[in-house]
Amino acid sequence: MAENRWNEVIDFAVEREKEAVDFYRELQNRAEFSHQKKMLNDLEKMEQGHIRILEDIRAQDVSDIVPEDVSNLKISDYLMEVTPSTDMTYQDILITAMKREEKSRNLYTKLADEHKDEDTRKVFQKLASEEAKHKLFFETLYDSEILKEN
Repeated sequence: MAENRWNEVIDFAVEREKEAVDFYRELQNRAEFSHQKKMLNDLEKMEQGHIRILEDIRAQDVSDIVPEDVSNLKISDYLMEVTPSTDMTYQDILITAMKREEKSRNLYTKLADEHKDEDTRKVFQKLASEEAKHKLFFETLYDSEILKEN
């Protein structure tokens, strides 16, 4: 893959992560309770960590990138999206995070499927697998802390 194209792909992904950082930061400003603010701040930091991961990927040779198979609990498949508000519960926050990661994974998967260039496909597949890991993290939390309580 040409270096210019490589940087365009990574820049695109970084911008998506920055949007997520802004999203969680905005929710923190709207949250009313300290535990909500803390959870949202943790999510913001996680998204900032994703930016660092992308910058690490940028430094890699494409041949070193290996997309991973990630388990999918499919919990978010059965949940309705939550409209962000000042009175979001912990459950609402987890659903919002799952849905955002799911959308990102779906976007990168679609982009991988649409590109004929194998290196570009591989990068988008790697990004999709990273988003799948994040979604799995939230689904696991949801399973252990919300579903187990019910």
